[in-house]
Amino acid sequence: MRELCLLSWVVLLGLAGACPEACDCGEKYGFQIADCAYHDLEAVPPGFPGNVTTLSLSANRLPSLPGGAFAEVPLLQSLWLAHNEIRTVAAGALAPLGHLKSLDLSHNLVSDFAWSDLQHLGDLQLLKMDSNELAFVPRSAFRGLRALRSLQLSHNRLHTLAEGTFAPLTALSHLQIHNNPFNCTCGLVWLKTWALATAVSLPEQDNIACASPRALRGTPLSRLPPLPCAAPSVQLTYRPSQDGAELRPGFVLALHCDAGGQPAPRLRWHIQTPRGTVEIASPNVGADGRAPPDASPPRFRAFANGSLLIPDFGKLEEGTYTCLATNELGSAESSVNVALASPGEGGEDVLGRRFRGRAAEGKGCYTVDNEVQPSGPEDSVVVIYLSRAGSPEAAGVAGGTPGQWLPGLLLLGQSLLLFFLASF
Repeated sequence: MRELCLLSWVVLLGLAGACPEACDCGEKYGFQIADCAYHDLEAVPPGFPGNVTTLSLSANRLPSLPGGAFAEVPLLQSLWLAHNEIRTVAAGALAPLGHLKSLDLSHNLVSDFAWSDLQHLGDLQLLKMDSNELAFVPRSAFRGLRALRSLQLSHNRLHTLAEGTFAPLTALSHLQIHNNPFNCTCGLVWLKTWALATAVSLPEQDNIACASPRALRGTPLSRLPPLPCAAPSVQLTYRPSQDGAELRPGFVLALHCDAGGQPAPRLRWHIQTPRGTVEIASPNVGADGRAPPDASPPRFRAFANGSLLIPDFGKLEEGTYTCLATNELGSAESSVNVALASPGEGGEDVLGRRFRGRAAEGKGCYTVDNEVQPSGPEDSVVVIYLSRAGSPEAAGVAGGTPGQWLPGLLLLGQSLLLFFLASF
């Protein structure tokens, strides 16, 4: 037992005395300091004492910080890395430093930063990342930094910042974001509003300015004129392609996504069918409906005007069709569940009862020029009934005429009933 204790003391004394050759280690003002500045280091040296609380690697030639770079010094409270050549901070490089209070990465070339590591630094009070090459900061970058008081992001390449980026920083008192090439579009209007209302100190406000568009170049954000901005809105409509004719399996179903907003939103379709999930960035065909020369004809054809055509619609195309519209101010979506049925499948009576119940509540569906549109977000199912021409099943539903229980029900040539069914 005495031998084990003696060995432990030898190990501890060795750790306390350890120090990389290029560094000076010692105690000052109650802190265990390792000073490795100004040594032309190209990597974080190994061999630090495990009790180091302050580490300076400033003014070296470090090109990157790999994962686990500071695993030897988990008790660090201050880390100084300014004036290096760091371009990349890899995931796991900073995450182990849960006691860190000050981090200086200024005056580097950082463009690739593991923002998720910051979520582990709950004690961080000072974060200096000014004078780098950062072009993007995720909205969730500072989530969990409730102790952060000073954040410096000036002299980077930031074009925009997502609304709510600074919301988690409840202790923030000082913020530097000047000298960034901000693109003063609708997506940045929130920052002007926030900057004018916040109690956070924002130095050099005249240099928090627009670099684009050209008409606003040089305009301080605080004097940004009103912009015509609107969040996206979406409305889905649906139209069979063969009005007044007998519809058989394999007809073409057309959906149209009418999206509004300023700037004009980008459209995307999310489709869930028995065959799986399909994501489509609209458009995927030209105005003539043809795919690019190097691509095969798509199963779902998305046009630039917001229309989606489903050729050869059948049971395998049943499912949920969602149109998503996104611009700088947010996103909106609308969905429809499409099902295909034939006479004798037993669904008519159930549909009739549901429609009559919804009609009594003043809800359900309405049609306009052979189009079916939702009367509210709760309306989400389209059921298409195929039948033989002239068959009695197509003339009514649940023993009554359509007009008795569903105002505006669409009846096409006694061959198709297109229902817009509210979800239950």
